[in-house]
Amino acid sequence: MTVNVLFAARKAAWESYEAPLRAALKAAGVKARLSVDLPAEEVDYIVYAPNSDLQDFAPFTRAKAVLNLWAGVEGIVKNPTLTQPLARMVDEEGLTQGMVEWVTGHVLRHHLGMDAHIVNPDHDWIEQAPPLARDRVVTILGLGTLGSACAEMLVRLGFQVRGWSRSGRKVENVACFRGQDGLEAALGGADIVVLLLPDTPATENVMSAHALSLIKRGGVIINPGRGPLIDDAALLSALDSGQVGHATLDVFRIEPLPRDHPYWAHPRVTVTPHIASETRTDSAARVIAENIRRGEAGEPFLHLVDRAAGY
Repeated sequence: MTVNVLFAARKAAWESYEAPLRAALKAAGVKARLSVDLPAEEVDYIVYAPNSDLQDFAPFTRAKAVLNLWAGVEGIVKNPTLTQPLARMVDEEGLTQGMVEWVTGHVLRHHLGMDAHIVNPDHDWIEQAPPLARDRVVTILGLGTLGSACAEMLVRLGFQVRGWSRSGRKVENVACFRGQDGLEAALGGADIVVLLLPDTPATENVMSAHALSLIKRGGVIINPGRGPLIDDAALLSALDSGQVGHATLDVFRIEPLPRDHPYWAHPRVTVTPHIASETRTDSAARVIAENIRRGEAGEPFLHLVDRAAGY
């Protein structure tokens, strides 16, 4: 039996994904009609990017699932016409590995104090070795697939790793916390804080002025998660006062970050243009194909979104 798969994303994404998806579906044993243009009433699965022109899911009465190409679902989860099961992208081969590498690199950058040697216009001879990883506390807010993988890597490097999640997840050799009291405990005295929470009403401005006051003075904020996790005014104030020594930010409330935004010119801010990690077409195509195979076999879908929680 042939299943009809609608690819609903921008043209550039189709050009990148068409061949990998066809190959992945074939390898999964799924006979599929894959197209960017199918009658709504014939569609069995929608492969979807939230920046697609498709915003009304009501006509897709036969669709068994919407399979998101992105890890983030905040741009789709609240759509009232979306009644089909929604799966987010969890790509451990590509997306997760890329995030682990980016987070580990920037944690080590700040831990080792590399900036002082990379940018040293006065040629200062700074004979001061950094402490060992075991003497640093790194707190990760968000212990989903990405946060847990980053935590595990940092543990292997010897850091004291704390983790906080709303659901109270556990990661081996990580001091895990939950709830408001747990958040304060996780942040208290942290040298480096990594933000990998989803964007939901409950996580907006989680890094408030109060939260920023809890970390070790001169500590570092690293945000490859979502822009709204940070109260921007509070962070700028904490940077100016020295409470936060540096912020490395990959995501923002408005993207691209406006050229006149204070982050660009601030000497204690590093801006990276939402490149911490991305979905890799080959591995993501295999994730999509596996979910379609599962749907046709009557097996549970992977990575289903909890609509109430928002992720």
